[in-house]
Amino acid sequence: MDNKLPTLKEIARRLKFSVSTVSRALHDHPSIGLRTKMQVKQLAKELNYEPNQTALFFKQQKTHTIGVILPNLKEEFFSQAINGIEDVAKINKYSVLIGQSHDDIDQEKQIAIAMKNQRVDGLIVSISKHTKNYDHFISLRKYNIPVVFFDRVPDLPTVHKVASNFNTGTKQAIEFLITKGHRRIGVINGPEEMKSSKERIITYMEVLQKKRIKIDLSLIVTTDLTQVKTFEAMKNLLDLKYPPTAILTINDYVALDAIQYARKSKLKINKDISFVSYANLPIINYLEFPPLASVEQYPYEQAKKATEILFDLFNADNIPDEEEKKYHNILIEGQLIIHKK
Repeated sequence: MDNKLPTLKEIARRLKFSVSTVSRALHDHPSIGLRTKMQVKQLAKELNYEPNQTALFFKQQKTHTIGVILPNLKEEFFSQAINGIEDVAKINKYSVLIGQSHDDIDQEKQIAIAMKNQRVDGLIVSISKHTKNYDHFISLRKYNIPVVFFDRVPDLPTVHKVASNFNTGTKQAIEFLITKGHRRIGVINGPEEMKSSKERIITYMEVLQKKRIKIDLSLIVTTDLTQVKTFEAMKNLLDLKYPPTAILTINDYVALDAIQYARKSKLKINKDISFVSYANLPIINYLEFPPLASVEQYPYEQAKKATEILFDLFNADNIPDEEEKKYHNILIEGQLIIHKK
């Protein structure tokens, strides 16, 4: 019973009752005796029977609704992503339900359960920065609810995902700073559990080694993406005996906080210290002191492709056994956009 939902028929077979008797017992029908009700409910509890979310419903019916779970809609990146999702959904005459995890793993789990209970046909997900275990998404398979991840994706081979190629973007960013004469290049990275954080550091080190620049691990700091932690990261970097002359930040929002701290420290932006970031949000074009450059990650295209994959999964005539399934793993190349020369 691990991979299949228990059914009324299964309960009826085990207790040697009719399906209609089991159904009435679960609904406390007055025609069913107390002993029978207790037997049925006890076995249903043992089997984790869910009367309103049976596998049969998900296999044979569609709600024409997809769910979307994102870290935070106030970020322009995810607002652009929603546009990509909704454009594909509109073409397919589907509605979209949106939930925000606010980077809270418990909230993410609750939303996943709520989406399941709302009987969405599938999910598009960008995981929280703290998500390490993915059971709350993997478990949706037994309900025949496919999940496609984008941007922040699990480091697993057995999931469908679309992401930006961090290796390419990071390589372009570091090489760009080196051409500008920088040798002390710092990194304000994201939480260690994020797949992109690991990829960023690996590529950072590879580029420095290739360019024969000494790697100094004290130049690598982390933030949980809040302003407080980013300020702490900046303080750690600037307090070094030999502080960085340039810093690569995990995203544009972190770059803005880092730039603010640098200015409070009386440093001239892009003269005393330079910044390169990720995302290339539209707000960058309106800043007096923008990062030198930003890696465009194409959130609209990422989310659009993820949604197209989801509808492909809906339309698949034959879904192979789990061990035979081919999982989508799409990488979208980033592009370094120069803001100020």
